[in-house]
Amino acid sequence: MLVGKRILLIIGGGIAAFKSLDLIRRLRERGASVTPVLTQAGAQFVTPLSVSALSGSKLYRDLFDLTDEAEMGHIQLSRLADLIVVAPATADLMAKMAQGRADDLASTLLLATDTPVLIAPAMNVRMWQHAATQRNLATLRGDGIRFVGPNEGDMACGEFGPGRMAEPMEIVAAIEAGIGATQAGGPLTGKHVLVTSGPTHEPIDPVRYIANRSSGAQGSALAAALRDMGAQVTFITGPASVAPPDGVTLRPVETAAQMYAAVKAALPADAAVFAAAVADWRVANAAESKMKKDGSGKAPALEFAENPDILASISQMKAGRPGLVVGFAAETEDVIAHASAKRLRKGCDWIVANDVSPATGIMGGAENAVTVISAAGAESWPRMTKVEVAQRLAARIAQALAG
Repeated sequence: MLVGKRILLIIGGGIAAFKSLDLIRRLRERGASVTPVLTQAGAQFVTPLSVSALSGSKLYRDLFDLTDEAEMGHIQLSRLADLIVVAPATADLMAKMAQGRADDLASTLLLATDTPVLIAPAMNVRMWQHAATQRNLATLRGDGIRFVGPNEGDMACGEFGPGRMAEPMEIVAAIEAGIGATQAGGPLTGKHVLVTSGPTHEPIDPVRYIANRSSGAQGSALAAALRDMGAQVTFITGPASVAPPDGVTLRPVETAAQMYAAVKAALPADAAVFAAAVADWRVANAAESKMKKDGSGKAPALEFAENPDILASISQMKAGRPGLVVGFAAETEDVIAHASAKRLRKGCDWIVANDVSPATGIMGGAENAVTVISAAGAESWPRMTKVEVAQRLAARIAQALAG
């Protein structure tokens, strides 16, 4: 898919810049040509010689290079690529992009282009979570900038949390998805869609938990379908048995509370699809060590507390609500009646209802039979694969956002 494609790679100044060297190698293995732009700060972490040698291309660094700028080189660079990739994208680079600044070669290239841009943020967790960075993030998403990552994990500074740059192969997948969406003229290009998926696990003690039989297959298929239509997808998933798709921003969680926090952190979004099978209750008195039998034959007394209602909370937001909110309703009886009541109670725009009775084989299976319920009524779809359901639902979402 990348054979003959031209990637302009801007390398920002952060410890994650070392990953850009592997990214260059991975892209060239797939037939892409890579033209590197190294910022002044980036040169503090990787050498110009290593970048140039791996890319097999001339390295660009200086906005005021007399040779290149005699022919307005920064204009040509910015418009001859199929995709511009910023990896790592530091907080400073994101701020420059959001504010429209052009005080060095990298920021000038980004301002002078109409080529699609994909960025891979990388910074300290507190920098990523700072209100200023989150404002810049919202601005860039609104401008149609695509994102991959950041991931959660250990930082070079010793802290832990979101802010690690996505791994090179994650970025490659996002590049392939981005170029594919551009080639296909994806109807969701420039849109940010949030998708939740999988079950949640509510701990009883360190080794036991309450869960359900959701595999995460429908949510994963939907995230992939939205990605293929050009959307920037944030995929928040519980411990699913189905692997998440490539080319999405992955946010793995375990509990309902963690999922709720991840959803709020991922906003704003143009649409939000809540396909996760979230536990309604959690164990309020979860033990800190493994519970043991005491010989009495009596089961331990578990106290339950209600989990946050993610769908209702987002549907009923007074400010910043996604333009389209879609919920899922897994029912075992009176499917349409119960799902219709749920849509009104939660305040979402659509409910995708299905019958998950054991005889249907839908929970954890490869097929689904859904009814899409909206203010206009209920539309039942024939039984089909979960991939087909996802593609059909993604097309409906694209139509709704275009309207």
